[in-house]
Amino acid sequence: MSYSVIMNLLRFGEPICYLELNDMSEGDSMNRRVFLSDFGMGFAGLSLASMLHGDGIVRANENNPPPDGRPHFPPKAKSVIWIFLSGGYSHIEMFDYKPALNRFAGRTFRETPYPDPLQSPLHNQRSRSVVNDAINIRDRFATIYPLQVGFRKHGQSGIEIADWLPHLAECVDDIAFVRNVWTTDNDHAAENQIHTGRHKLDERQPAVGSWTSYGLGSLNENLPQFVVLGGPTRADTRESIQGYYLGPRHDGIPINLDGEPLPFARRPAHLLSEEQRNEFELIGRLNSLAGIEYPADEALRARIRTYELAYRMQMAVPEALDLARETPATQRLYGVDNPTTQVAGRRCLAARRLVERGVRFVQLYPSSYGVWDSHANLRANHGRLCPQIDQPTAALLKDLKQRGLWDDVVVVFCTEFGRTPGLESRGGSTQGRDHHPHGFTVWLAGAGIKGGMVHGATDELGFHAVEPAHYVTDLHATVFHLLGLDPRRLEMPGRRRLEIDHGQPIREILA
Repeated sequence: MSYSVIMNLLRFGEPICYLELNDMSEGDSMNRRVFLSDFGMGFAGLSLASMLHGDGIVRANENNPPPDGRPHFPPKAKSVIWIFLSGGYSHIEMFDYKPALNRFAGRTFRETPYPDPLQSPLHNQRSRSVVNDAINIRDRFATIYPLQVGFRKHGQSGIEIADWLPHLAECVDDIAFVRNVWTTDNDHAAENQIHTGRHKLDERQPAVGSWTSYGLGSLNENLPQFVVLGGPTRADTRESIQGYYLGPRHDGIPINLDGEPLPFARRPAHLLSEEQRNEFELIGRLNSLAGIEYPADEALRARIRTYELAYRMQMAVPEALDLARETPATQRLYGVDNPTTQVAGRRCLAARRLVERGVRFVQLYPSSYGVWDSHANLRANHGRLCPQIDQPTAALLKDLKQRGLWDDVVVVFCTEFGRTPGLESRGGSTQGRDHHPHGFTVWLAGAGIKGGMVHGATDELGFHAVEPAHYVTDLHATVFHLLGLDPRRLEMPGRRRLEIDHGQPIREILA
């Protein structure tokens, strides 16, 4: 096969671009391949990629060829709903019952029959402070603070869960609780770390949703492949949804549920549909010329794709997010009719509608930035926040099951770190817990997950994740495994990652 290929990128049924590849030198093969494989609405690039691969052109990295949208091995899941609670919920007041905290309340760690966790070598091995150790007293409060809520066993599995979460308690037999997760950042940059796997002081890495987008692409060309609901929570948490060196086309796309979902993509009222179509056709022609001149410009190509996707999303996104189409019973299930649960309920319901329509990865923030950060008044704070997210999250699990989506979607529920077993005393506080990266709980449910089980543990005081524990990228690796992806085969030339970046699937929780 010669390099001479006619590429017709169809825009509304009409060819808009002709490219004679023989005019490019052999030294331009990378630029030629980059431009042709990525330019356009997708179908031309996919077929051309196959042609070029057969012609021997696409051989830049034989061990790790570029993703073609197919999983590396048979997947258990098609999509992910990643629920993130910003601020750091208390694992020991939600999912990791530690009665020893009540028995030894008011005493120091050294006054218990258990090893002092502050003297454990794990404390310094895993923790990495962003400030000088001489002034860093974070997570070193030694006076034990009792539990601020009761726990009861639920379901056939008899798993204990806090009384603040009665709706999730009904779902314990569908959930795998992982109680031995740890991270290294003891400040709120850990919000980025749990999504990227990297500490604030290290080189940035793409977010877990971006890797999913890069590895598998979209199941629906009219919707983004990586959607963000309720976030990113602040400008300094955008790393949690960025593709970084994978390119901006793999960034998460925030969508607004409160008002116009795509305020900058909506067709102006004065513009007829036919006029807009003509505009996009002209823009497409101009973009094709720019793409030939600057074939390796990732930002340009991402911007072209964004305009094209925005056009297609004008109809698809409003329909997907039209929650009024749901029955009153479904809206009540999620708590959309209740002011307490309305925000989280709408976001959880929208997440279900999006994965139902083929969105690969939905990163869902049911509450706003940092609200779970309970340095003071933990009982009041968690007692107020848990009812806001409890019913909507449980409703999502129940709804996935009743709609036949349980075997297609994996749900992840996580936060950036836990809370200290010791009482935080900075600033005269007497009712709160500090940040705690040394051990905390996340849970998973849905496609490919064993329900009704607990994996791993923290020590008797809820301080250290007991070995073999799981760094946050093990959570990523588990999700990738369920999607049929081997993260080592997603390496990009010149961007070799560390072993810890890849993580290991938590196989004990896999069905």
